[in-house]
Amino acid sequence: MLNRLFYIHFIMSLLLGSGKEKPQILSTSVSFSGIEFEVVKNGESNNRYIWLHGDERTANMALRHHLNHYDGTAFLIKSDEREVVYQNTKIDPNRIFSRSGSLRALKKFRPKWAPGTLNEALDELDQNREQFLTILFPDSGGILIAVHNNFRGYNLKSELEICTKVSVNPKENPRDFIICTDPDDFDKLSVGHYNILLQDQPPKEDDGSLSWAALRNGIRYVNIETRLGWLSQQKKMLEFIEERLN
Repeated sequence: MLNRLFYIHFIMSLLLGSGKEKPQILSTSVSFSGIEFEVVKNGESNNRYIWLHGDERTANMALRHHLNHYDGTAFLIKSDEREVVYQNTKIDPNRIFSRSGSLRALKKFRPKWAPGTLNEALDELDQNREQFLTILFPDSGGILIAVHNNFRGYNLKSELEICTKVSVNPKENPRDFIICTDPDDFDKLSVGHYNILLQDQPPKEDDGSLSWAALRNGIRYVNIETRLGWLSQQKKMLEFIEERLN
């Protein structure tokens, strides 16, 4: 019921803003199983953006800056931490977009559950996930753009095994790269100077990432990954996506 109220609030906010002749930034909120997101809307673009990890603050700043200059709707998690609280444990919000991913996420910090309670938690996530994705996913060929930062040695080499195509610029830092799930988007992006990875085939094991949920549902998905603190770089990469794919 609570999620339905957030859904109604979200839709009404968008409708109230749709009649404006001059786009203005609107703000509301939405919840996914108690995980709160601020929703910031500027103009009428079908592009959607999402910031999922509260400790990746450069990505948050870059996205808020971008929404001041370009149309779109951004979903910004209301958290300062990477993991969020859920049912007396904590979970990575980018590992709960499939049932198998949710199972691993729920057991990571709470290995033992009372009989029946783990399945109840999984069922709740399944139900609320579909509702959240209905709100989040764009239609009419829009793009879902995620923004992330890394600060633990993670780089594009960690992703190569599940890529079908890559366009790597040796002059670019391997920790700054773009992942996309649409081959046409890859072709458009690879003519630039950034590191571009195509992941258009589902993995053998779904880890619950939003990218795989988007791929399963036929949604064009792009992830902009940069080093934490490299705000100017992430701003430029967002602008690059805007120019190449819109």
